[in-house]
Amino acid sequence: QVQLVESGGGSVQAGGSLRLSCAYSGYTFSSSDCMAWFRQAPGKEREGVLYIAGDGTTNYADSVKGRFTISKDNAKNTLYLQMNSLQPEDTAMYYCAAGGSACWRPNTFPYWGQGAQVTVSS
Repeated sequence: QVQLVESGGGSVQAGGSLRLSCAYSGYTFSSSDCMAWFRQAPGKEREGVLYIAGDGTTNYADSVKGRFTISKDNAKNTLYLQMNSLQPEDTAMYYCAAGGSACWRPNTFPYWGQGAQVTVSS
């Protein structure tokens, strides 16, 4: 059984930083898969933030380039999202996802974490 467990959400002021972790089990990252971070703000659709593909390629939404970084610790089976220079518009529930066949399309991901709330105040 695949499990993704997120941690590290919280509240910060604008300009601050947070790091989200996604510990996964029962899942083997393959060369044809993606692991990704998505976010969803109230009243908005879920959107891709950044992903890492099985070949190591990473890609970022324009809104977070230069501020957010995705990384992966294979020994710990953990995916990370480092968020710097946070802004109020980054406020959302953040989800890690695994097993995606199309890295920006949430409906191709079969496995999801429970979500971690990030709130940024001005």
